[in-house]
Amino acid sequence: MAKPRIYVTRMIPPPAFEELGRLCELEIHQSKETPPSREELLRRVADKDALICLLTDRIDGEVMEAGPNLKVIATYSVGFDHIDLEEATRRGIYVVNTPGTATDSVADFTWALILAASRRLVEADRFVRAGKWSGPWNPYLLVGKGLRGKVLGIIGLGRIGKAVAERAKGFGLKRVIYYDVVRPPKEVEERLGVEYSSLEELLRESDVISINAPLTPETYHMIDEEALKLVKPSAVLVNTGRGPIVDEEALKKALKEGRVYAAGLDVFEREPIPPDDELLGFENVIVTPHIASADEYSRELMSRMVAENVLAALSGRIPEALCNPDVVRVRPPEELKMI
Repeated sequence: MAKPRIYVTRMIPPPAFEELGRLCELEIHQSKETPPSREELLRRVADKDALICLLTDRIDGEVMEAGPNLKVIATYSVGFDHIDLEEATRRGIYVVNTPGTATDSVADFTWALILAASRRLVEADRFVRAGKWSGPWNPYLLVGKGLRGKVLGIIGLGRIGKAVAERAKGFGLKRVIYYDVVRPPKEVEERLGVEYSSLEELLRESDVISINAPLTPETYHMIDEEALKLVKPSAVLVNTGRGPIVDEEALKKALKEGRVYAAGLDVFEREPIPPDDELLGFENVIVTPHIASADEYSRELMSRMVAENVLAALSGRIPEALCNPDVVRVRPPEELKMI
């Protein structure tokens, strides 16, 4: 039996290559930073049995048509909104992701942004580096917002939202409220110390708003101009979910009008954000280049899960992290068996 052929759209940490290389033929786009062009992607998948992609690769019907032998598409990410699941299911292609691998790293980073934006950390760093710290200590210099006695609002209480709530326990907050379309069991709410809220109530009452929801048609521009009108002018907004959840034009307007105290953004509607984007001109906005999951452990864990998912599918088993479970009715897993 011929070895399965796999195309990988970027160089990723080594566990995946080591495990897959023993059983499969790998063709890897030799760049850590730049994805293949659309034309190259379409050409490379032509004779492949599996595709390993990143969230920056648009995997739609055109790609699947170009790869008629594709049995599995694995994304090196938790999010999978860049893949047309409906089309993949129709074609009997198994789509897998890496859930749970970035939970702790993203939750940690969310709190890093909350603290940095609330306490004006980046602004203070720039102040010192620019030589502006020329006088003695004074009680008014770069005063920020504390967290004790405040209300944290979490939008999206999935794995990461729950981890953000867990980390909130040490900050002396008055309340932690959350909004999600799916409520967990009451015992989960009690364990986390969170209270369910409507989105409108959360926006009105929160001193810190943490966006940890996935991008769906329902969450696209969830935080728009009308939503931002409900937010306290003293509130901090942090987004480590997906960029398009926030209407950036509406956020810019709110920042100009002083209706939001500060923002910490790791994700954007357009990535990379253009260097001349107006968002980059606000002193009270902290921006990072989509790196919330960027710790060594998480990235290697993601790589390992990608390999396990692909090998499971190509061994005729249902992968643990299957994004489109209905596909098993279109193509039973045993039909994918190559190894």
